[in-house]
Amino acid sequence: MKTVFKITLMAAMAFSVTSCFNKEKPNYQYMPNMYESTAYETYSESDAFKRGGVEAQTPVAGTIKRGFVPYDLPNTTAGYEASKSVMTSPLDSSEVDFDKAAPLYMIYCGICHGEKGDGKGNLVKQEKFLGVPNYKDRAISVGSVFHVETYGLNSMGSYANQLTQHERWMVAAYVMKLKSELK
Repeated sequence: MKTVFKITLMAAMAFSVTSCFNKEKPNYQYMPNMYESTAYETYSESDAFKRGGVEAQTPVAGTIKRGFVPYDLPNTTAGYEASKSVMTSPLDSSEVDFDKAAPLYMIYCGICHGEKGDGKGNLVKQEKFLGVPNYKDRAISVGSVFHVETYGLNSMGSYANQLTQHERWMVAAYVMKLKSELK
């Protein structure tokens, strides 16, 4: 008798739960503002925010994007000289992949500095740029190469927009490898 009562009770509960379902009319929403938020046009005036009266707010001072590591040396001559004292990369030896760094070097650096770092790239051979340094003649370190890739130096522009920070450190390590191979 108890099992018949339990089965009947379960069937009645299942029927009552499914009988209220209607595909054409969704159920009530708990906290509808989370489902249907107020849409704002970018840069339009809004009273939703106290600062500035516009929807697009500037980030709080000191905000950095996720995964970004700030580079503290400034884009000055003193910053470049200070970067020469940085002798180690923040990347582990397992993170430096020379198979990935070599093509990046050839795309961005090899056109001027040459395949071996000897300063005899295609643009130098065509006399588009003159005075491109040979790595063996320069007093450079991993830090100074990264600094120049980040900010640029003389005729060389910055590659911070083309290469991620991780890729710039890999290319800097590859440049140091090329420098050690030059005689």
